[in-house]
Amino acid sequence: MTHWYEGPLAAFDTETTGVDVEEDRIVSAALVVQDMAGGRPRVTRWLVNPGVPVPEAATGVHGLTDIHLQRNGRWPAPVMEELGRALAEQCAAGRPLVVMNAPFDLTILDRELRRHRASSLGRYLQNTPLCVLDPRVLDRHLDRYRKGRRTLTDLCELYGVELEGAHDAAADATAAMDVVRAVARRFASRLERLSPAELHTLQAVWHAAQARGLQAWFARNGTPEVVDPTWPLRPELRTAA
Repeated sequence: MTHWYEGPLAAFDTETTGVDVEEDRIVSAALVVQDMAGGRPRVTRWLVNPGVPVPEAATGVHGLTDIHLQRNGRWPAPVMEELGRALAEQCAAGRPLVVMNAPFDLTILDRELRRHRASSLGRYLQNTPLCVLDPRVLDRHLDRYRKGRRTLTDLCELYGVELEGAHDAAADATAAMDVVRAVARRFASRLERLSPAELHTLQAVWHAAQARGLQAWFARNGTPEVVDPTWPLRPELRTAA
């Protein structure tokens, strides 16, 4: 019997102009599909001219400059359409979707679809159930007392996953997929009887608990930051009339 974590997975990642999902923009994205563990991945990449300046701090992370994106990037509207359809196709095919820190990448895609397509990620997925595996949520729940950071780079080091070219969307997506497989193998006794769909539901609960814990820690330390407990997609902000 082949367990789900040795079978087909897809992984999605973006690079952006910043960390505000409501205002920042996608500058690159990648979808990586693998039919089985160790199989050759199929990679699709998108490069976007966001139509707004890319801050130097963001360029310092992913290396994508205004000039490069203006010369080589595509306009956002058709790219967002392709991204929405690509994720829907993976869900329709029954492939679990690996997204590291899913509330960021899925929410910023949703906001870009609203901005450029007058649509939403939910509309693209309306006929297909979303099944997400988030390596950060899984690792935090399964190894909750471990100290230290849990960035993708940290998880790759911990689980022995090679990450070449960090902050390249395709490299990050591939590494996140490999981390999910490695996490599941390490904690197989706790995960192998759960389906990806069951894990999707559980991760929403786990993430909410993790968010409450972080919020409490912020409160104790006088930090005003608010932690959103929703996963894997943050609800649309409603502005007062």
